[in-house]
Amino acid sequence: MIWPEAVTTRVKVGNDRELVHSYPYRSACPSTVWTRLVNDTTRDMLLSGYTNYFFWTQVPDFAGIVRRKVGSGCRVRFLIGDPEGEITRQREEIEAAALTVSTRIRITLEHLEHLEHLEHLEHLDRLGPLEGLEARFSATSDAVNHVGLSVFQFDHDALVTPHLARVIGHDSPMLHLRRQGDGGMFDRFKDHAEELWERGVPVRNR
Repeated sequence: MIWPEAVTTRVKVGNDRELVHSYPYRSACPSTVWTRLVNDTTRDMLLSGYTNYFFWTQVPDFAGIVRRKVGSGCRVRFLIGDPEGEITRQREEIEAAALTVSTRIRITLEHLEHLEHLEHLEHLDRLGPLEGLEARFSATSDAVNHVGLSVFQFDHDALVTPHLARVIGHDSPMLHLRRQGDGGMFDRFKDHAEELWERGVPVRNR
């Protein structure tokens, strides 16, 4: 009677096995974790933070990694908020930060544009967008749901940040999840991000 209780209080079972680590602040997660997950992704990277701008400073040579990933057949997607949207404006008023939400989004857009421009210079026979790299704005009707929850998926790992009322993303808590089976926490958050992605508007169409 004592042994099972001792085990279940110390060993993760069921869906709890998917929780690799929790952080009281996103900024408490070591940059080595972000770098490892980005580097280890081979099939699908979906970055659905509202701004995603911190990847360019958090992960060394992030642009180079993205280019190598898409070159090897990995799908890399960025889902970001509309820098001119009403929800973005409201969030800026709430955060009252010098580096505004719309500015952080535009930093990401600038990096993505530069990334594709470099690719075109190196492959002059390539026409159209960089294959494997996609970027969308979340739909206007989804913006309020997008701004409140960031899901960063790296194959079977995900870093998930539910944004607290008045704090910037790096001050909100974060969960590191690893998929262990169907219908777990990983799948729930992945499905949320995929649903927002499907309704998103391609950046090139705006």
